[in-house]
Amino acid sequence: MSWIRGILLAILTAFIAALGLGYLSFARNVEAARPPSPLPEADAVVALTGGTSERLTTAMRLLAEGRGRRMLISGVNAQVPDKEVYAVLDGPAELIACCVDLGRQAEDTLGNASETAAWAERNGFARIIVVTDDYHMPRSIAELRVAMPDAQLIPYPVQTAIAKAGAWQTDPGKAARLGGEYVKYLVIRAREAVLATDTPPESPPAA
Repeated sequence: MSWIRGILLAILTAFIAALGLGYLSFARNVEAARPPSPLPEADAVVALTGGTSERLTTAMRLLAEGRGRRMLISGVNAQVPDKEVYAVLDGPAELIACCVDLGRQAEDTLGNASETAAWAERNGFARIIVVTDDYHMPRSIAELRVAMPDAQLIPYPVQTAIAKAGAWQTDPGKAARLGGEYVKYLVIRAREAVLATDTPPESPPAA
């Protein structure tokens, strides 16, 4: 039975190698991610909470620049008063009052996607700038595309120390954080593949 063990070992080695190469590709893509220039026209801006407060201030700046007509902050903690969130935004009071919505239902990235999709549908938004930390962007976009496949999503990554050039290669903590994001991203892609397999084929048109 040694040949069976050899085959299993080869499969395991190939799996680990593929996982490692995938991680390197993921980390390098996150490290190189930058906002698009020029920034495409959009209907709205969405900021996903968590990570750095720069997610919120960046989204507010984009709204103030007229990059969208309205802004959603998805995943606001139910215990945090509105005024504390508005203080972090540090934007014009009249713009916040008229055009900023606080979403308090989402508790994770999957919830962000559901909350954003419902908000966009209510408002008729089809082109959305998505603001979140650079390392969180791949997973966020993957979840959002599942929840709103017909929308045009424009990633606007906020650069962080975790994905800073050279940081994850030399700092085990940052490498582990990126590794955790990579695993979560793979889980989403696997779920997408399963859902696609379970979707029944369309019936041919009647003659």
